[in-house]
Amino acid sequence: MASRANHQVFKCSVLLCAAALLCSSAGIGAAADGAPNSAAVPNFPVASEVRLAGDAKQTRFVLDLDRPIQFRAFALADPYRVVVDIPQVDFKLKAGAGSAGRGLIKAFRYGLVMPGGSRIVFDLAGPAKIANSYVLAAANGQPPRLVLELEQVDRTSFVQSLAAESRPELKPAISDTAVAAVPVEPAAAAKPDTPADTRPVVVIDPGHGGIDNGTQAGGTSEKELVLGFGLVLRDRLEKSGKYRIVMTRTDDTFIPLTDRVKVARNQSAALFVSIHADALPRREGDAQGATIYTLSDKGSDAEAERLAEAENKADAIGGVNLTEEPTEVADILIELAQRETRTFSNRFARLLMGEMKTTVRMHKHPLKSAGFKVLKAPDVPSVLVELGYVSNKGDLELLVSENWRNRTAGAMAQAIDAFLARRLATAGTAN
Repeated sequence: MASRANHQVFKCSVLLCAAALLCSSAGIGAAADGAPNSAAVPNFPVASEVRLAGDAKQTRFVLDLDRPIQFRAFALADPYRVVVDIPQVDFKLKAGAGSAGRGLIKAFRYGLVMPGGSRIVFDLAGPAKIANSYVLAAANGQPPRLVLELEQVDRTSFVQSLAAESRPELKPAISDTAVAAVPVEPAAAAKPDTPADTRPVVVIDPGHGGIDNGTQAGGTSEKELVLGFGLVLRDRLEKSGKYRIVMTRTDDTFIPLTDRVKVARNQSAALFVSIHADALPRREGDAQGATIYTLSDKGSDAEAERLAEAENKADAIGGVNLTEEPTEVADILIELAQRETRTFSNRFARLLMGEMKTTVRMHKHPLKSAGFKVLKAPDVPSVLVELGYVSNKGDLELLVSENWRNRTAGAMAQAIDAFLARRLATAGTAN
């Protein structure tokens, strides 16, 4: 069952989106009275400037806007964070805004978390409470401003300030609400004379998105690179007509890791392919080439463990209330299903490596395993493909190349053909 905490956050997001729509409607009405109607063009609030002030005891965050907005601010523990949910905003802040902090704020990030809703997430240096939060109307030549004031507190006071359902010791179950990113049409909605689409479902999962940029280099973010590649792969697979292709995201939206897995399970997917691009910290030298990961309880090497740990923090980056997985069925049944699924995942990974190595530069150790949350569907064969390293100049040049994307998508499509043809043949024999 869904936790009350996640239900409340979801309900608040819906309310914020409704408020945004009301604001848009008001703007449209005004246009109808005077200038020509421009309803076809989204008119989102614009955030133009941001400032931090204060010290380690009291810190203020100020965001300049072109109009007042509604918002909701709340704190989360472990790690210490403050989340501000707002209607969808067009962020036009200076490059690097949020990477450096001040006082109680170590850093902050911002972006889209759902259509109609944006979010700002603050990483805190320690426990702090929201002492005050408000929106100032334009006055004295100053634009409207969103102001957040934080005040240092001890751990006990911080936990007590949280909503009861969000306190660390309660650990409510993860939300099982339907994934909004990929609506599933009910069977009853189909016309009686329309045959069911029995084609295998392939889920393509471009990593990161929205508030979560992923790795970055040379002004290029991972979330943009992998979305572009995912769309190319989708188009390539759809041309064959053999499969029904589902994307976990098709725009710059944040999708929690568990919801990405739910997309695959809700669609009864035959295959789940998560697309990413790695970056190696400068102190660790240089690396290049594509790598294919499958799920394991422990990383195949230190680099695999590092990457899995980094990718598994995506929910924290997006301000999701991290909680324990609920027990769905007997552990023994899940273990048996996962064992068979991992066998199929490993088989596809080997096929994929065989196809990619003829057209794509591969890592010196191209097959690895680690505990990626996004690969944990017990009944869907899943792999995570790191297309290359954005920290490597040669790889980055390839990642932004249209010709390279087309060749790589072609190789991946051939591997998917071989894998699913074999699985379908096996299933037919079994029947």
